[in-house]
Amino acid sequence: QVQLVESGGGSVQAGGSLRLSCAVSGYTYSSYCMGWFRQAPGQAREGVAFIDDDGTISYAESVKGRFTISLDNAKNTLYLQMNSLKPDDTAMYYCAADPRPSMTTVQALGVSPLFWGQGTQVTVSS
Repeated sequence: QVQLVESGGGSVQAGGSLRLSCAVSGYTYSSYCMGWFRQAPGQAREGVAFIDDDGTISYAESVKGRFTISLDNAKNTLYLQMNSLKPDDTAMYYCAADPRPSMTTVQALGVSPLFWGQGTQVTVSS
């Protein structure tokens, strides 16, 4: 059974930093793509940062230069380092994984990633 468990959310002031972690267990597929999504109240879910099976990384324009996604294969953990946080970054953040090789492809197909974590709240005050 695949499990994704996020941690590291919290409340910070604008300009601050947080690092989110997503511990993955039970994943036995031969390929993967992983990513971070977020959803603010009343808004659609948004893809924030993706890492594909070949190591390709992509970011939403709104977070480029401020957020960094990384994957520690030895620890089976996905990270999202968030710097220069803004109030607009306030949302529930979710990590996701899928056996297809590219999260961008998953989104283009109009489907959701197969596996999701429970989410961790990030609140940025001005």
